[in-house]
Amino acid sequence: MKLILPVEIAHEIEPHLPENTTVVRVDSEGNIDADATDAEVYFSWFYLKPTTLHRVLDAAPLLRWHHAPNAGVNHILTPKYLERDLILTNGAGVHGIPIAEFVITYLLAYSKQLPSLYQLQNEHNWQRGLPIQELFEKTLLIIGAGGIGQEIAVRAKAFGMRIFGSSRHPKPLPNFDKVVGVNEWKKLLPQSEFVVIATPLTPETKGMIDVETLRLFRPDSYLINIARGAIVDESALTNALRENWIAGAALDTVFTEPLPAESPLWTLPNVFITPHCSGNSPRVKERTLALFLDNLTRYRQGKSLRNVVDKNAGY
Repeated sequence: MKLILPVEIAHEIEPHLPENTTVVRVDSEGNIDADATDAEVYFSWFYLKPTTLHRVLDAAPLLRWHHAPNAGVNHILTPKYLERDLILTNGAGVHGIPIAEFVITYLLAYSKQLPSLYQLQNEHNWQRGLPIQELFEKTLLIIGAGGIGQEIAVRAKAFGMRIFGSSRHPKPLPNFDKVVGVNEWKKLLPQSEFVVIATPLTPETKGMIDVETLRLFRPDSYLINIARGAIVDESALTNALRENWIAGAALDTVFTEPLPAESPLWTLPNVFITPHCSGNSPRVKERTLALFLDNLTRYRQGKSLRNVVDKNAGY
């Protein structure tokens, strides 16, 4: 069996492969170091460009299974990709813990007024009386109660929060007080002090946080986006933040990344910008490789793979 592995981590995977496995390596531009015409398996890496993906597809006509380390695969499902009959698996679950910890960081930074406290420290200013709040008994709405959403719920519940979630297939979930369908979560916005976007980017979710939706938010609500920037109408959000339709936002992802220097989001006082880093952790690579190697064993044994993507649904 022949595998196409990314040069970034091939040396870490190869020692764990069966003896009868052949490896070719591909770099970030799609340059492959040997013949890939009979390759069956492709393991891509983060920040995969469509041009790189398409070069691999052209070089590997017998490809059967592609594993992507990302949870979101919207950048992979190009028309050319969808022409191929490939099994696609993703990295859902490997980022859940660091992202959930980051969401708790955003919640605490906002409720405990950490940016203002840091500023006061820099000014050597012993000022009391800031409007510091508790998370206890506040309501958190998680739009997308999948793996990441459930990791967020575990940690938020420990603070005594009431937790709502939305799901394409709603059912009771641990740590959630209520889980509703994808068309019902907007009814929960007037009850939610905090709203986290944790849903995949699909044609249905693109731009769904628009003017009409933002008008449903509480004026004291705080929006957190750790999913994809295109889920939010950025112009509408900027206006909502300027005019205080909502209290603030923490954005780990934006429509255009890196965020352009001229973007007004940089300077709005009620916005916390982070550079799409909420999923970063030394343990993400460890979990990613373990998932791929487990799936490779399953593939060789003809068993069902973990994290198979529904390409029609987009996740």
